[in-house]
Amino acid sequence: MSAAADAQPIVYVIDDDDSLREALARLFRSVGLQVKAFASAGEFLRNTLADGPSCLVLDVRLPGHSGLDFQAELAKANINIPIVFMTGHGDIPMTVRAMKAGAIEFLPKPFRDQDMLDAVQTGLERDRDRRKSAGDTAKLKAHFATLTAREQEIMGHVTAGLMNKQIAGQIGVSEITVKVHRGSVMRKMGAKSLADLVRMADALGIRRKPE
Repeated sequence: MSAAADAQPIVYVIDDDDSLREALARLFRSVGLQVKAFASAGEFLRNTLADGPSCLVLDVRLPGHSGLDFQAELAKANINIPIVFMTGHGDIPMTVRAMKAGAIEFLPKPFRDQDMLDAVQTGLERDRDRRKSAGDTAKLKAHFATLTAREQEIMGHVTAGLMNKQIAGQIGVSEITVKVHRGSVMRKMGAKSLADLVRMADALGIRRKPE
């Protein structure tokens, strides 16, 4: 697992109600979570985000800001943090918009502590999975970059389902040369089988359509 996915999780809280902010901070700390609380979206943006699993607990109504608009801003800025919304004024269209944009949960105030903890744990797990996946893809890209141009070409043909003989005919080399390159691709990519190599090509977005 990547270091970022393995790091200590943190919960961010944005709400302009001081007492609710403090209550949420106490709640999250009571189950061993790190917490950073902010009174506004601007205050949150001035903070450096931790490089580890995180979740944002966000009030829908913020001073000078709609929580839903802030959700869209974060997505545009490529800040992929799972969001748990809370509101005293929620309605169905608002909930639908938030969930369609990827929110974890939409909790009406007052909410049960356990519902909030469950939603946040779901958010942290989702972020942990996303970070692990990003770390795995970065590792694959690094391995792929060690392949020669010819090996990359052959990996494309192999994962499209072509046999060594067909690849040799297409690129104008001997079948034994294809075999040697193919072995080198498997070794450099750390692939244990053809199915493994195909999965890697899919993750990298380089797999050609079967010919």
